[in-house]
Amino acid sequence: MLPILGRSVYFSFPVPPFSAIVTAAKLVERRFRDKIMLLRTILCITVLTWPLLALAQTSEISADPDRMEQRIKALSAFGANDSGATTRVAFSEADLAGRKYIMELMREAGLTVRVDTAGNIIGRREGSDESLPPIMFGSHIDSVPGGGNYDGNVGVIGAIEVAQLLHERGIETRHPLEIVSFTDEEGGLTGSRAMIGELTDRALEVTTHSGLTIREGIFAVGGDPNRLELAVREPGSIAAFIELHIEQGGILDEEKINIGVVEGIVGIRWWDVTIDGFANHAGTTPMNKRRDAMVTAAELTLAINRIATDLPGRQVATVGKIRALPGAPNVIPGEVVLSLEIRDLDARKMQQVFDLIKAEADRIGEARFTPIRFAELDVASPPAPTDQQMRRVIGAAADDLGLSYRLMPSGAGHDAQDMTHIAPTGMIFVPSVKGISHSPKEFTSALDMANGASVLLKTVLAIDDGALE
Repeated sequence: MLPILGRSVYFSFPVPPFSAIVTAAKLVERRFRDKIMLLRTILCITVLTWPLLALAQTSEISADPDRMEQRIKALSAFGANDSGATTRVAFSEADLAGRKYIMELMREAGLTVRVDTAGNIIGRREGSDESLPPIMFGSHIDSVPGGGNYDGNVGVIGAIEVAQLLHERGIETRHPLEIVSFTDEEGGLTGSRAMIGELTDRALEVTTHSGLTIREGIFAVGGDPNRLELAVREPGSIAAFIELHIEQGGILDEEKINIGVVEGIVGIRWWDVTIDGFANHAGTTPMNKRRDAMVTAAELTLAINRIATDLPGRQVATVGKIRALPGAPNVIPGEVVLSLEIRDLDARKMQQVFDLIKAEADRIGEARFTPIRFAELDVASPPAPTDQQMRRVIGAAADDLGLSYRLMPSGAGHDAQDMTHIAPTGMIFVPSVKGISHSPKEFTSALDMANGASVLLKTVLAIDDGALE
């Protein structure tokens, strides 16, 4: 009997046997236990596969060649002329406009943007672990007068592409990330020299192609040359530095290789070479009575080329400038001053090349009665090897993407050579068509740019996961 709405209502139903009740209870218990086991199984699978799912998420990311090419073209408009060349020298109006565009792209990629006291543009993305130092990557956007559209630009646009991909997919790294556009790379690595604490007061007074001194230029772009110490990064304060760059040579293009893993940036040494002859009348002095400094210079130049070519290795030696005095068509040159530059990744090899050239110069000078003097200039930069483990990480990233690669030196100077002093450093090269650079004909395809940015992304994520630890 149950009371319903104040009334007594009687229900009658058959009572099941006790055995049936027990059977039903066991069935309910079994089904409930099966569901618990199923939930446990799903939870275990999720926990075990979550890292793999996250890895798959990042492994599927690749740079967008169309977006990169569009941004390269947009950047190229700042300082472009009708011949297709770009003159965006540091601290010029074109440079200021290009820097503004780069900062806009950085903010679009979710970066917090600032200009340090040396004028370097730095876009930062925080990581999940505040105790870890940042991973830094980038390059520069200033150009030589009448230059091309890819030197430096590919490294900055590629770095922003990496940040944009992570931002769009909501991927968080443990380390903070810092994307850098160094100031005035072409004028002497100004921004990176400041970052390692080696930009001198004397360098600040150098007049740049913009007409401003470096000191004035740093002020113009929002820096403060009177407080350069605030731009300095101490060794260990950066987890790693990676620079993506066009090769500026023809090896990758000729060999149809996708990626260059840079072993190091070559050292550079310069000399002024003076040849002392005797100026005399070109019409009245017999050929066998002459002490012609220009003839000696010609023979020495050929000897320099022969020595650098015949010696095993990848060294280069160049005579790039020559001046004859008194410089008249009807006077035998009494003095010639020429330049000598030697580059190699090994300082001992550079010295060996010079010693061989000096010995040959002594022989030539004695035979022609024209003494030869060498004066080394105080502009030498030592070889800067990249981090060995970094090379392996970059190579593995290229492998994972199915891209061919080779180890190679960089024959040109880069900001990365300064960064080797304070952080494990690596460089990624992409092909330069026909090896042309510092020219309006400089070109790297959209696909090659994107390949480089994809390798950069994988390298950054590998370092974030502890590949250098």
